[in-house]
Amino acid sequence: MSISLSGIIPPLVTPFTADGEIDEAAFRAQVRFMLQKGVHGVCVGGSTGEGHTLSTEELTRLVAISCEEVDGAVPVVAGIIVNSTRDAIAKARALEHLPVAALQVTPVHYVFKPDEDATLAHFRTLAGETRMPIVIYNVVPWNYLSPSLLVRIMKEIDSVIGVKQSAGDLKLMADLLNEQVPGKLVFTAVDALLYPSFALGAHGTIAANPAAVPGVTVALWNAVQAGDHPRALEIHRSLLAFWNTINGDNLPGCVKHSLSRQGCEVGVPRQPMPAATEAQKARIDAALREVLRYEASPTTAAAE
Repeated sequence: MSISLSGIIPPLVTPFTADGEIDEAAFRAQVRFMLQKGVHGVCVGGSTGEGHTLSTEELTRLVAISCEEVDGAVPVVAGIIVNSTRDAIAKARALEHLPVAALQVTPVHYVFKPDEDATLAHFRTLAGETRMPIVIYNVVPWNYLSPSLLVRIMKEIDSVIGVKQSAGDLKLMADLLNEQVPGKLVFTAVDALLYPSFALGAHGTIAANPAAVPGVTVALWNAVQAGDHPRALEIHRSLLAFWNTINGDNLPGCVKHSLSRQGCEVGVPRQPMPAATEAQKARIDAALREVLRYEASPTTAAAE
């Protein structure tokens, strides 16, 4: 089983007001901003979007808005970050009436972890309860799935269409690509190494850097696809310098600042996640001025 998912798929941030409510108008504007940058899809409810803080009703509403705004132009991926199979099924069922291309689902992650057979059973049960394809979001340090387990799951469960490899592990992603499981996809969320990820054959990326500077990551993707590796390496170096300014425990807040400097206002993080500090903002602004020179489709120079 396969699906048309590839390229730059930014995980949208969730705009919150000061009292923690979702700002739907800002969210709609963000989706339109991403489309203007030429992205190939959008993801709702991921880590960058503070998806772990969203209720089922909030996630469903945000996915519905995304589907309305993209209007079939690009696929929409919905994130599920929960701690039980039961809760994963509940969220999946709440989304089934929407034209979602795939679910992005983390392994369970609270303190105690299931063994490999139980993890396989988790995804098998979820797959049996939803018609939607599933991408495993391999990001949880406490329950970090090995290449052999990921391959096993993809081979045994048809509707698990691929893996999003995160946690900075390019070696694991390369191992997954080497397995070449027929019809399955490998996405990179190794933000610091998007260029080598693409060069190795990753099918695309769902990651924070694309959320923060979508036009630049589209340019990087296009350069690699065209075989222009000198250009891709040049973009990589600037993009890595930028990534080093937003990478931290308050990553969603830093991504939100980056977007605001490009004229896309996306509110503040949901408490207790802090916003970017003044020191972080200064570093981000300096790196942003440099990296935005590489945008595929230059827009307003809000960071100048």
